[in-house]
Amino acid sequence: MTHALNASGRAAALAHAASRATETFSDPRWPACLAEALRSLDATWQESAQVCADVAWQARATGHSALGVLCPDQVTDHGPDPITGRTYRHLYLSTLRYDFRCRTIESLVNRVPLSVLDPDPYSWAMHAFARLGQSRSQGLADMERVLDTAGDHPKTLHVLLHGVRLGGLLPRRAHHLLALVDRLPDGGAGDPIALFRKASALRSLGRYPEALATIDRALELLPHGELAVHADLVRERALVTAAHDLTQLALSDWKIGP
Repeated sequence: MTHALNASGRAAALAHAASRATETFSDPRWPACLAEALRSLDATWQESAQVCADVAWQARATGHSALGVLCPDQVTDHGPDPITGRTYRHLYLSTLRYDFRCRTIESLVNRVPLSVLDPDPYSWAMHAFARLGQSRSQGLADMERVLDTAGDHPKTLHVLLHGVRLGGLLPRRAHHLLALVDRLPDGGAGDPIALFRKASALRSLGRYPEALATIDRALELLPHGELAVHADLVRERALVTAAHDLTQLALSDWKIGP
């Protein structure tokens, strides 16, 4: 049985499943093929989240969005089996997250039976993302419940980070971002997206030299070819330097006086 593979064997099998999915995007049945591969591995929710988040991103980037080959009913019903239903849900909700479609995510997750959602903290994280992204305070309570069940699972933390980053009116937003980054392996030191979120939080707190060093580190770590993400990082760097310059100008004007 493939689910009895050791850790390195499972990692290789999951990587193969993801690679196979990206190679077959032109076939509208690719989500079903991915679900079959994950089912053969008896994939955990953590493994499903890892694979589906990355595959959904690649599909969207290459014009083969999961939204075009899956329908909402495949996300909200039980599905032919639990792993297939979860695969479709992870693919669809991840794509909606990348599109910032918070209200749609919230509506869909609210339609999924609790018996299906309870064993899947990643889908609950998507629900929290949707509320956080709308700057709704309930999202912070949802986030804490997800952290209690999902622990420090990196993909789940990234969903929450994204939601807090998007929720510009959340109370103590910067502090929540920093706390989430700290929960990542090595405090996110080797993760360009985590460093991007961290730089944003440091900028909000007026810690400009730290923010600049952090976003520069993110730019160094970002893989080649991630053009859209690179543009986001460059934009954050510009915001950091602009905020720093404005602060310095205001201080200079204050010292000069009338």
